[in-house]
Order: sequence, then structure tokens, then C-alpha cells
Amino acid sequence: MARQELARFLRDRRAGLLPHEVGLTATGGVRRTPGLRREEMAELAHMSVDYYTRLEQARGPRPSPRILDGLAHALRLTPAERSHLFRLAGADVPPARTAVRRVRPHVARMLDRLPLTAAVVTDAAYGVVAWNPLARALLGGDLERRPANLARRRFLGEGAAYTDSGAEEFGHIVVARLRRAADRYPDDPALTALLAELHAGSEEFRRIWRTRPVHAPGHRTKTFEHPQAGRLRLNCDVLLVPEDDQEVVLITGDPGSPTTRALRELAGR
Repeated sequence: MARQELARFLRDRRAGLLPHEVGLTATGGVRRTPGLRREEMAELAHMSVDYYTRLEQARGPRPSPRILDGLAHALRLTPAERSHLFRLAGADVPPARTAVRRVRPHVARMLDRLPLTAAVVTDAAYGVVAWNPLARALLGGDLERRPANLARRRFLGEGAAYTDSGAEEFGHIVVARLRRAADRYPDDPALTALLAELHAGSEEFRRIWRTRPVHAPGHRTKTFEHPQAGRLRLNCDVLLVPEDDQEVVLITGDPGSPTTRALRELAGR
């Protein structure tokens, strides 16, 4: 346990929070130092003021995972900061309680800098949390009309019904990722509801689920029948956003190919 570094990390993060940012009403007159008081932080983290004070003074015992989770919540830590907190305390980093369903702004901005690449970001449960205009043109406008989920699309027929030569392989990829998500986020109500819906609505999903498939993100090539652009030979590559357990799916054509020309037309270029 790195007591001095942990104490400094707690002090720095507490100093960066204001009462209104955590739902508190500022009381007690002018504050001598910026940020929350120790009493306020202890209350938010559901621990005694004495215990919290000793942690900030590098005198406390090793905090339990429950205490660390309370501190991470109270300090409004990002997933990366939460992991850092656990490591400073000498504890294994458990998964977050729920899948991250917000895309980081810099990831969203990256999608708009790829005009000839259809790009979507999916969370751990295959919810589509961001996309660019070409992805909308390629995959269907319902991406923005309601929260889209690629697992529902694949097994329940939600959204645009385009012919996809890689549908069978993708089904196994989906189930493998959802199995990982179920292990990591057992208390996520949205994920639990999605799995129940897929089990109830798709015999194919139930069959693949029983096989416990294992799949690592990588490169795939598939043929895709688009209602306007016709047959497209697409390359699918995945970039990971590990701190949020998200994937950026990049869909392209080979350079100079008819598919790339069709994508250019779909992009309006």
C-alpha cells in the first residue's frame, strides 16, 4: 500500500470538488481551502471522519474494496482514476458496477475526422453510444432515432435488415462479448434485462450461449448488401477503449475498390 501517494491523491481530488458538484449546499461561511471539507467527503463516502482523516494523513489501515468504491463514488473518479485508487491502496481492481454508456468526448470527435470510414462506438453490452454520418448512412438512420443495440439487431431483427455474409460469425462474437460483460457487471440492470430479452426472443442466441464462445476483437471481412449502394465488401477493424470497456468499430473498403467509391457516394463526397 502506497500510503503517502494515496493520501496525496485523496487530498488533491477532494480539493478539486465543489459542494454543488456533488449535490451539497455550501455551509459554514468562507472556506479557508478550496474543495470539500473532510467531513463532507466522509459523509459522501459513508465512512467516519476519523478514518477518512487518517487516510489523508497516511496513517490509516489498508482500506477495503467497499471503502475504496465509496471513495471513488464520492470523488467522482473516472474509471482510470478509480483503478489508480485501488492500485495505490494495494488492492485488486474490481470491475465497475455497471457498463460505461457514455463515450469520451475525444473518442466522439475522432469519429468525425474519418469521413470515408463508417465508425461506431459500442459499450460492453453492444449498445451503440456514438457514430459518425457514414455509419448512419451505412447501417440505417434508426441509430439516432432510438438507442440502438447491435445484439438486438443481430438476434431480434431490430433496425435495418440488411444481408450480411458475416452474420453467423458476428453472432458468436456478440455472445462472447456479452458473456464477458455478464461476468464483469453482474449487477447491471440494463445488461440483465438485455440478456433476458435475448434468451426469451432468440433460440439461436440460446444455442450459441450454451457453447460459451471465446473471441478476441480483431479484423474481419464481410459482404454487405446495402439497399442503395448494393453489394459492398467491407473491412471491419476494432480499436479498444479499455478504461471504459468500449470498442470503436471501423468499417472501410479496400483502397480504390468499388466499395470505397460507394462509401464515398454515401458520405456525399
